Formats: sequence, structure tokens, C-alpha cells
Amino acid sequence: MAVVGPVQAVIERTVSGLGYELVDVELAGRGLLRVTIDLPASAYLPDPARPADAMPPSVRVEDCEKVSHQLSHVLMVENIDYARLEVSSPGLDRPLKRATDYERFEGLEVALRLREPLSGRRNFEGVLVRDDLADPGGAVRWALELPDPKASKPRKPGAKVGKVAAAKEAARLQALKALRDGVLARAAAAQAASKEGASVAGASEEGASGRVPVGIAEHETAAPAQDADAVETVRRLSFTLDEVERARLVPKVKF
Repeated sequence: MAVVGPVQAVIERTVSGLGYELVDVELAGRGLLRVTIDLPASAYLPDPARPADAMPPSVRVEDCEKVSHQLSHVLMVENIDYARLEVSSPGLDRPLKRATDYERFEGLEVALRLREPLSGRRNFEGVLVRDDLADPGGAVRWALELPDPKASKPRKPGAKVGKVAAAKEAARLQALKALRDGVLARAAAAQAASKEGASVAGASEEGASGRVPVGIAEHETAAPAQDADAVETVRRLSFTLDEVERARLVPKVKF
């Protein structure tokens, strides 16, 4: 059960004050208060001083102990009732809860579950992108790029891709480059603002006042499939945050 209201605010204020980011708060069975924390986005930015073979930054046991100790004191002062406190890191399948989470992890693969089924289906996986086809004056919309294996069109080995498909592929690569550049630019801006003590305003977390129907935008792009002799069609699932029941990163483990 999610924790909201004053309790959520107290926990978030305490976690943020210690230099961490609050990911989730949950009141589980038998009075267990489960708090999930992460390092701030700036901690994951490229650092020239960090050795190339160094392990990426992550929440350590010491971090969880530090937050747990401080929260125990604050919750007692605030007279918040709970039986046991558990502080942990989000893991590889980090949940996406807020608009700032979607901005931070734009361009990564996400598993998403809709509140209402679409064509009898509620679970989707794809690459998270901004919906550039949405009405600029409307609610902030996001999209998952969904490869459609059934739409793959095999071609003979060595056959040339048509001019239209080649143009679409060039446009796709250019869009991906722009996406990557945008992510890096926003991250650098956030880091600069943090150093100056300024706050970076994110997109509204409430979304639109009215519900906008979820729909797959009929936007298709030619993309190379895993098979070098196939051309894959990419579709987009367009949505607002109000239409999402839950979303998590798809774990990418390298061995």
C-alpha cells in the first residue's frame, strides 16, 4: 500500500536533506514501512576523474543505514506509527513514479502497465521517448517505441534498401542522436543548476485535468532488425502519466 500525504512529505524531506532521492514509500503488512532510495541523478553523470574500469555508482549498505538511522529519529519525533522500517536501493528494475523519473530515464527500455487495457493488453515493453507527435498545447505525453516483429519484411541478402526506407532510417538515426544529445544537455544543465543552488523545474506530476485516451500512434519507422536481412517497423504507444498503473526499467545485466 502506497503511503501518501504528510507521512510521504516527512520521509521525502528527510531523504532529500541527506542528499538522496526518494524513489518509493510503501506500508506493507504487519506495520512494515518500506522506503526505497537512490542516488541523485547528478551522481550518475560521466566523471572524468572516475577510472574507466570503475564500478558505476550505486546505493551502498552504508547509505541505507544512514537514512534508516535518521528516519527512525524523525518518525519518532513526528509520532508516526509503524512497526518496522526497511530502507533499500531500487535495484535494476527501478520503478518510475514521477514526471522527473521519466525525464531522467528517457531513452532507456521500460516495462509499462496501463490502468486500462488497450486492445485487450495492458503490459508493454519498449524504449521510453517523448511523444513528439502530441499536441504542444496539451498534456505532457510520453511514448514507448514498440518494435513489431510481425511487421518485419524479409529481403534477400545483399539487396539494397529502397530510397524511402533509407530516408526513414536516416531520419530515425538523426532522431536518436538528437534524443541522446538532449538527454546529455539536460543532465549537464541539471548538474550546473545544482552547483549554483538552483532548482530545476520538472514537468507537472499531476498530468492533464482530463483523461486523454491511450492510443498507439500510427507512426512507423524503418529500423534494422536483429536479422541483418530484415527491415523492422517501429510503432509508438502514446500515453500520459495518469494512464499508467506502474512502470519499471527493464534490467540490463552485463556479464
